Amino acid sequence: MVNPNKFIQHILSEADGLAGFGAVLTKLPKGSARVHTVRVFADGDFVFTHTEYDFFGPKIGFDVFRFENDKIVEHWDNLQQTPSAANPSGRSMTDGPTEPSQPENTEANKALVAAFLDQVIIQGKADNLGLYLHDDFLQHNPLEADGISGLGAFLGAQATAGTPLAFSAVHAVYGEGNFVLSVSEGSFAGKHSAFYDLFRIDQGKIAEHWDTIESILPRDEWQNDNGKF
Repeated sequence: MVNPNKFIQHILSEADGLAGFGAVLTKLPKGSARVHTVRVFADGDFVFTHTEYDFFGPKIGFDVFRFENDKIVEHWDNLQQTPSAANPSGRSMTDGPTEPSQPENTEANKALVAAFLDQVIIQGKADNLGLYLHDDFLQHNPLEADGISGLGAFLGAQATAGTPLAFSAVHAVYGEGNFVLSVSEGSFAGKHSAFYDLFRIDQGKIAEHWDTIESILPRDEWQNDNGKF
């Protein structure tokens, strides 16, 4: 499955190549790791997954794999600790629909998400929220409630607390049908961070959202030179 002669690793705490991946596995107590993949999508040479992990504690993760000749040659991920309770609307970080539909809308849905991130999240044009989000969209972020009002309340609270969430760049947008994953960079709570956001699109607007936020290691702690993105 993994090309032993070409494997590019973007997990910054791991050494590059298959040897680096194997070294991490040897650190796990035997039989301790648990993996439950909730969603799997494909976009050309890329496969992206949404997974519940339990290794060195429970985590939620998105993984992106690039394939060449049916073998994995590159890997990115983003992990966040699993919260101990549901979010304000009673949702977990992984529940909800899992199967993509409407493959003919993939490119339009990717363009919608890219425009939303640029116009609303990066440029801060909050008046445009209604162009991209259903008023009652479903939220799986552990700190946010459903709907446009829930998103606004969260962003306002972070700004008031002096720990704003800010995106500086969108590095990739992947999609299959009505599901789109974006990979972005910015800051959260004063830390350089990576944001992976999964959106479900319905009738031309965002109807549901899942995400993970991970702090990016300082450069002097990287175990490879490939970068987070």
